Amino acid sequence: MEIRTDLYLGDSQEELKKIPDNSVDLIVTSPPYADQRKKTYGGIHPDHYVSWFLPIAEQLMRVLKPTGTFVLNIKEKVVNGERSTYVMELILEMRRQQGWLWTEEFIWHKKNCYPGKWPNRFRDSWERLIQFNKSKQFYMNQEAVMVPMGEWSKTRLKNLSETDKVRDESKVGSGFGKNISNWLDRKKAYPTNVLHLATECNNKKHSAAFPEGLPEWFIRLFTKEGDTVLDPFMGSGTTNIVASRMKRHSIGVDILPEYYSMVCDELKPQELYLLEQTKQYETDTIKRRIEVR
Repeated sequence: MEIRTDLYLGDSQEELKKIPDNSVDLIVTSPPYADQRKKTYGGIHPDHYVSWFLPIAEQLMRVLKPTGTFVLNIKEKVVNGERSTYVMELILEMRRQQGWLWTEEFIWHKKNCYPGKWPNRFRDSWERLIQFNKSKQFYMNQEAVMVPMGEWSKTRLKNLSETDKVRDESKVGSGFGKNISNWLDRKKAYPTNVLHLATECNNKKHSAAFPEGLPEWFIRLFTKEGDTVLDPFMGSGTTNIVASRMKRHSIGVDILPEYYSMVCDELKPQELYLLEQTKQYETDTIKRRIEVR
């Protein structure tokens, strides 16, 4: 099985045009935030952010499969003591102009955020992870991200009421209901939409690298082995590195030569030999190939 990684050096809006239609299963990316990373990416003013990103989003929709998912890591900045609205405006325009479905919103809780003091707010310890889709029939393997039930189950499930043993319809008329007794003796449960992950920057040679656990979680949830993952703002290449390790093909784009070269060095071709015991010992060779553009 050959795992392929394609890396492009250049502006995402132009480089994405080289990728075939409907060829990507998952997009996970964190573009430069408004007025951030000016020394590296130049910075985009909040008033211009939507018009800057929409052409890129158009290309992302073109390359994404109908069953694929786009996860956007982004956060509004604070200007003069007030949150900017460019993220909300971007979501609305992606829906109105391009037809994206805003399916879900996950929260990345940064467990090791820096302490600080501001006159009118507390320190930032979370960022948005916005899920977009082209259709409602997208691939999703919820069992792949299940978590241990936890200590709460020992007390919550110990003494069940009568309503816990039947489907208890929602009191607000939403049509949803639950039967708590279905979870008796289960070892795992489905997770929430909050991911608790520490940041990783100093060891990545990049000022805004996200932890490997972040793309790994979404890759497990939204792809299978052999699928293709795209990061149009790859930075330190975390998404591509994790995708390769998880036997997914990947595509990465970055405009800065230093980051591009760093990822190329990190993803040098290698062959891994996995031994699986069957009736006879057999060698399964997994080849990883990197293509630079």
